[in-house]
Amino acid sequence: MYGLIYLCLIALVSIVALVTYFIDKNMAKGGTEKRIKEKTLLGLAVFGGALGSFVGRIICHHKTNKIYFSIVIYLALAIQVGLAALAVYSIIKNGGIL
Repeated sequence: MYGLIYLCLIALVSIVALVTYFIDKNMAKGGTEKRIKEKTLLGLAVFGGALGSFVGRIICHHKTNKIYFSIVIYLALAIQVGLAALAVYSIIKNGGIL
């Protein structure tokens, strides 16, 4: 059960992260001074949204030249993929979702 909750959580946070990258990229294109803070973008990656952050950076071509963004997102992605694999294993081992 906890595995399923974790998978749903990272899916939800990843969607939020992806949308946040799109919003920030559009704000950057528009030249607006009010932008989403880098701490927020990285925080979303660390707290479950690494996949959405990874995809958002690639699709939007946003923050791709910032080395620390790459390091944080890749590390968070590796950890979250490992935890997701454990969650899937737990679900399968315990007889499925239902």
